[in-house]
Amino acid sequence: MPDIRLVDVSLRDGNQSLWGATGLRSSQMLAIAPVMERVGFRALDFTSSTHMGIAVRTFREDPWQCIRLMNKAMPGTPLQFIGTGFRFISWETASRDFMRLVYRRLIANGISRFIVLDPMHDMDALLDVAAIIKEEGDAEVMAALTYTVSAVHDDRFYAGIAAKAAASPHIDVVYLKDPAGILTPERARTLLPAIRSVLRGKELELHAHCTIGLAPLNYALAAELGVDALHTAAGALASGTSLPSATQTIANLREAGYAVDVDEEALHVVADYFTRLADAEGLPHGAPREYDASFLRHQLAGGVMTTLKRQLAEIGLEARLPEVIDEVERVRAELGYPIMVTPFPQIVCAQAFCNVVKGERYAQVPDQVIRYTLGRFGRTTGEIDGNVKERILTQPRAKSIMDEPPAFSLEDKRKAHPGVASDDEFLLRAVMPGDQVDAMLEADQTPRHYNPDSRPVQRLLEGLRDRPPRAEIVIDKPGFRLELRSNATTSG
Repeated sequence: MPDIRLVDVSLRDGNQSLWGATGLRSSQMLAIAPVMERVGFRALDFTSSTHMGIAVRTFREDPWQCIRLMNKAMPGTPLQFIGTGFRFISWETASRDFMRLVYRRLIANGISRFIVLDPMHDMDALLDVAAIIKEEGDAEVMAALTYTVSAVHDDRFYAGIAAKAAASPHIDVVYLKDPAGILTPERARTLLPAIRSVLRGKELELHAHCTIGLAPLNYALAAELGVDALHTAAGALASGTSLPSATQTIANLREAGYAVDVDEEALHVVADYFTRLADAEGLPHGAPREYDASFLRHQLAGGVMTTLKRQLAEIGLEARLPEVIDEVERVRAELGYPIMVTPFPQIVCAQAFCNVVKGERYAQVPDQVIRYTLGRFGRTTGEIDGNVKERILTQPRAKSIMDEPPAFSLEDKRKAHPGVASDDEFLLRAVMPGDQVDAMLEADQTPRHYNPDSRPVQRLLEGLRDRPPRAEIVIDKPGFRLELRSNATTSG
C-alpha cells in the first residue's frame, strides 16, 4: 500500500480556525520551526494574504521577513500560500500585472507552493493565476475544488473542473477543500474516486474541517478512495473548527494498513508545543465536535464562525449569534447561494450582521455586498433575489461604486506610492492603510526567543512592573520561590 503524506495546517488554517488568525506571532512559529522540519511534512500551510495583513495590523510584524526566516529554518519543507484569484490583502480586485508582482515577491521570499482558489469555480480565472505563478518562478501549484452542497455541485460537476485542472501544464496537484466540514463519508465514497479518475496521474489531497465531526471519518477512508495526502493539525490547534489531529489520523490509517511517512517523535514534540502554548497564552484547545445539521444550511467555515463570535463579543452582542446565523442562511439564499469560501462568507456575514443590528433588512449595505451584486467578484452561482438586488443597487453608495474601475493596476498604485524603498513595502502600502505599515516599519523586527513555559513568570514580572515600587517582593508557592530585592540605595 502506498504511503500517505501529511500537510500541516497548524500555523495558518488551524490558527485562523481556532484563534481568529491572531494566536501566533513570528517568534512563536520560529521557535518550533526546526522541529516541524524534522517531522517530514509534505508541505506547511503557512500563510495567506489575510494572514499577512493580520501580521501587519495586529502584531506590527513584517510578514515578508517572517516568510524568509521560516524558509531559512525549514529549507526542506515547502511553505504554502493560499490565494483567491486576483486579490491581495484588501477586498479590491487587482490587475494581472499587480498580482504578477505579488507572486514574484512571494516566491523570492520563500514561498514554493501555492493553492489557487476561485470562489466561483471559474476555471479560466484559476488557470490564469496558475500560469502567472509558473511564469514567475519554480513553484508547485495546487488547484482547489471547494466542496459545497447544492443541486448543481454533484460528482459530475467536480470531476469536470478537476479534469480541466489536470489538463493544465500549470497545475501540479489538485485538492478537495471542505471548509465547512460538511462532506459525509457516503458522499466521499463517490466524489473522491470521481475526481481521482480524471487527474491523469496528478496527486490528490484532501482538506476537511472537523466542524461537525465528519472529517476524521473521511480521513480514515481517504487512502482507500485514492487520496495521496491529508491536511492535518497538531496538538491544541487540531479538531474543533480546525482540521483533524495528525496523531489520530496516523493511528486510524495504520489500523487500515497504511503507512504514514513522518517522524512521530518530532510530531509529538510539535503537538506538545502547541498545547503548552495554548495553555500559556490562554487560547482554546480544539476539541471533538458533535454533529450539527445546521451547518449544512449556512455552511460557515470554522475560521469565519470564530471571527463572527469574536466580533459580536467585542460589541456585547454575543447573545445574538443565533439570530445572525439564521440571517446568514436567509441572506445567502437571497444572494444566489454563493459558495461559502473567502471572500463570500465574510460578505454574507457582514450583511446578516447589519440586518440584525440595524433591525431593518438591507437598511445598511456594506460596499462589498454592492460590489458582489454588481458582479465584481464574478458570476453568481444562482440568481440574486430581484427585490433584494433593487434594494442593494439603490443604496446611496451604489452609484460611486458602479463608477469604480473593475480592477486597480500596478501603474496606478506606483503613482499613488512614489519613492517606496522596496517592492515588499510597496505591496503592503498599495493595499493597507499607511499608518499601519508605518507602525510596522517603526517596530523592532528582531525575532525574540519564545518559550511557553516561561510565560507565567513573564506575566508576573510585567504585572510587577506596573505596580508601585517596593523594596522587596517574595513569592513563595509549593515548588516555586521568587525573591526580588531592590539594589537602590539612598543617601541623606
